[in-house]
Amino acid sequence: MKEFLTDYIEYLRTRKKYIFLPILIFTILLSVIAFLGQGAAIAPFVYTIF
Repeated sequence: MKEFLTDYIEYLRTRKKYIFLPILIFTILLSVIAFLGQGAAIAPFVYTIF
């Protein structure tokens, strides 16, 4: 996973595609929320996003 993130960040720097940075941040944030929630308390919020 670490390799993927470093490759992705390097791609953003070389191609100047900074528009994709919020996608990465949102995905990481959603993953952290889902991991910390670990249950039905977070489920209604996740389902509304997708």
